[in-house]
Formats: sequence, C-alpha cells, structure tokens
Amino acid sequence: MDSQVEQLWQIANMLGIVVIVAVVVLLTLLVMFVHRIHIRVVKIKATLEAAKNNTADTALIGVTAGGVEAVLAEGLEHHLFLGRVLDKVRA
Repeated sequence: MDSQVEQLWQIANMLGIVVIVAVVVLLTLLVMFVHRIHIRVVKIKATLEAAKNNTADTALIGVTAGGVEAVLAEGLEHHLFLGRVLDKVRA
C-alpha cells in the first residue's frame, strides 16, 4: 500500500469514529429526552387523577350551600330578635 492509500484509510477511519461518536451522543440525548418526557407524563397523569378525585364530590356543593343558607337565615333571625329585645330594653 502506498502512502496516499494509507492516508485515505486513516481519514476514512477518523470520519467513521467521528460519525460513531456523534450517533452515540445523539442516541444518548434521545434516551434522556424520552425518559424526561415519560417522567413528566407520569406527573401530569397524577395531577389529573388528583383533580378528578378532588372534583368527584361536586354533587355535594348544592347540599352544602343549602345548609349554609339555613345557618345564615337562622343567624339573621337571631340578629333581628336580639335587635328587637335590645330596643325594648333601651326604651
């Protein structure tokens, strides 16, 4: 083999090594990104599941509101009663 052919083989080998290193780096990045996406998808799924569980009892909101209204009405009656009693005591 003459020196020119040997030099071409060395260049081809170096280019091959550069290509292999580039492919390894790109595949490593791809695996890291896919893993990161998977982790975030799991977190989003957990968040959505928690939101679903949090809103599962929304049917009770109407019942609770009715109870709150009843408590407020009772408080208003007491307030009005005490206002009338205090007016009679002052007079």
